[in-house]
Amino acid sequence: MKQPLLVCAMLVWGAGLAVADEGVFANQIIVGGVMDLEGQSRGLGQGMKTGIEAAFRGVSVKGRRLNFKVLNDSYTPSLTGQQTQRLIDEDVFAVIGNVGTPTAQVSLPLLAKARIPAVGFFTGAGLLRPGVGDVINFRASYVQEAAAVIDAAITAGVRPQEICAYVQNDAYGMAGVSGIKAALQSRPNTRDIVARIDQILALDGDNPERNYLGPVGVYQRNTLSSRDGYDSLKAWENEIGTRCKLVVTVGTYAAIGRFAGYARYQGEDWVISAVSFTGAENLSDILTEFGVTDRVVMTQVVPELDSNLAIVKQAMNALGDDFNFVTFEGYLVGRMFIEILRVLPGEPNRRSFLSAARNARFDLGGLVLEFIGDNQGSDLVTTTYYSNKEYRPMTTSDWLTLF
Repeated sequence: MKQPLLVCAMLVWGAGLAVADEGVFANQIIVGGVMDLEGQSRGLGQGMKTGIEAAFRGVSVKGRRLNFKVLNDSYTPSLTGQQTQRLIDEDVFAVIGNVGTPTAQVSLPLLAKARIPAVGFFTGAGLLRPGVGDVINFRASYVQEAAAVIDAAITAGVRPQEICAYVQNDAYGMAGVSGIKAALQSRPNTRDIVARIDQILALDGDNPERNYLGPVGVYQRNTLSSRDGYDSLKAWENEIGTRCKLVVTVGTYAAIGRFAGYARYQGEDWVISAVSFTGAENLSDILTEFGVTDRVVMTQVVPELDSNLAIVKQAMNALGDDFNFVTFEGYLVGRMFIEILRVLPGEPNRRSFLSAARNARFDLGGLVLEFIGDNQGSDLVTTTYYSNKEYRPMTTSDWLTLF
């Protein structure tokens, strides 16, 4: 049931009255989001919220301002379902900027049933490509992020047998492991490694026992203990008689930062990579806390923060001191949403919004988004190197020096 406030709300529009339909009122469009605002990954949810709000601030589209209603799920799928249903009951126009893969796994079927678009979710998982229902992605996938790191490492001399992983033991982590598999399976002499990865991916259920099966260590979502996953990687090293030169991590900043600190404490000089979802600024704080100063690589799916692109300057002006990788992605998602609304013909509704996005091309101040043949606007992946509390773009010589 829709809440009475939204069912009965009537606003003066010209000489007549208009009843809200699909979150569209006479003077506003209501969109929603469900993200971690209070849990262990709250830096990500708060960052996406800040970025989207900055993009929406002062903007009017089709004569209407954008009203962004955000609910907390503490990165907990059961709560995601409840909060998503709240937004559905309130008949929001779209759900935008949700954070996480296991949470998306819950929200997407609910949104699909209600025929509400899912726009710009903060995850690169394959389950959104194409995804259940009406999904519009901004960012590159985890497969693309994993490939960028693994291809560069192998070019620098790392053997596939020396590439390991430490991931969250859920759909998010397994999306990353799938990306690692995709990057390795076309390489020679990787059949046995890929078979081990397939064995790990085949396990179902909530937090199955995936340690000690192959080149992967796991930790349980919303926990911080690194030991078991670390021991799993050491067991793999002992089994195949080599060591992990690169550990590709797929997790949240608190868990990955602590894992890096624990590995350094144990004397490991592994190069540790992290995907963009980990959250660069929050990860830096944890790395600093545990004394990790280098040998950390991170992929990003937004333009370089010191780029001369107009969109970068616009985001810097809109966000001020809050400008960072995560808030910038939120800003880009917000701007993408605005541009799709602007080009749709006539009065806004969900069907026309989706039609406007399909097979379309948008230029966001020098960042081109193309939805030609798929539902993902950007394929951009860059690699950055963490050193002395800062991230800088990586060069070929950086990769050679690392290995």
